[in-house]
Amino acid sequence: MFCKNCGKEVNENAVICPNCGVPTDNYNRSASAPEQKNTLALVGFILSFFVSIAGLIVSIIAYKNAKKPEFNGDGKNFALAGIIISAVSLGIGLISGIITSIFWVSFIMSFPIYY
Repeated sequence: MFCKNCGKEVNENAVICPNCGVPTDNYNRSASAPEQKNTLALVGFILSFFVSIAGLIVSIIAYKNAKKPEFNGDGKNFALAGIIISAVSLGIGLISGIITSIFWVSFIMSFPIYY
């Protein structure tokens, strides 16, 4: 590779030109922060199948993290799927709990009370 400023030959991995000190194209690549992986998104997705409330909380945190520049949207889809699965699971659990309670209350009330 050749320096854009002085035209001298430079090592392919050089960050700055050793002849004139001008940054090369590698400088921009090395200066930028590496992208991080949003592991909370995967954890929230998996938890949403087993512990819905924990999956919902972790998925919401992961979804917010996915919007940060260091994550660059990584894990956004897993986090959103975890939120949806957890919400549906919690809704089904709530409805089945209400139906079960109504059934047991009506069942218990069907017995005659003897004094």
